[in-house]
Amino acid sequence: MKILALEFSSPQRSVAVTAPGAPAAEVVETGSSSTRALGMIDTALHQAQLEREQIDCLAIGLGPGSYNGIRTAIALAQGWQLARGVKLLGLSSAECLAAQAHGEGITGPVTVVIDAQRNELYLANYEISATGWREIKPLRLAILAEVQEDQKNRGTLVGPEVTKWFPSGRVIFPRAETLARLALGRTDFSPGEKIEPIYLRETKFLKAPPPRVVPS
Repeated sequence: MKILALEFSSPQRSVAVTAPGAPAAEVVETGSSSTRALGMIDTALHQAQLEREQIDCLAIGLGPGSYNGIRTAIALAQGWQLARGVKLLGLSSAECLAAQAHGEGITGPVTVVIDAQRNELYLANYEISATGWREIKPLRLAILAEVQEDQKNRGTLVGPEVTKWFPSGRVIFPRAETLARLALGRTDFSPGEKIEPIYLRETKFLKAPPPRVVPS
């Protein structure tokens, strides 16, 4: 199964192509948040010598992170499934960061830190060893001030922008290559309409006021 992975949740977007048996992604194309998504995909497929019709599955980083970036990846995946009937697999970008930290040789207690805006952070805690990682505390929202007061008990802090708040943290971006490897062997595919960004805040809708009648 040939997998195209899209990881657009951070300021560094990336695209990767891989298949079972490959030790790593065949190609990775990385760009900033302003880089054209379709251009990155075309470049990655060209370098992998594949056509769009040959892709069997799209793996999407669902965040948390850049809402626009994640929505862009989901929209591309949904359109691809409508056109080609490919399988879709949504994965946590926090888990991708833990796997990325493991791949970079970080061990011990690790806290994934992602900007949640509004003076809040997304946090997830992992224990990483030489052989793998396991989740200690699931993804959650935390107030920035509370995290700053208790950072000594959080082990190594990693994340795309972690040094904005914690200078001793280690900047790691979720990479599509890692996302693609996480997707290998998975079978928990989802229809496009079921794939949504990981967004822990409750969505609130405000009812629009009735139209104002303008006197003639």
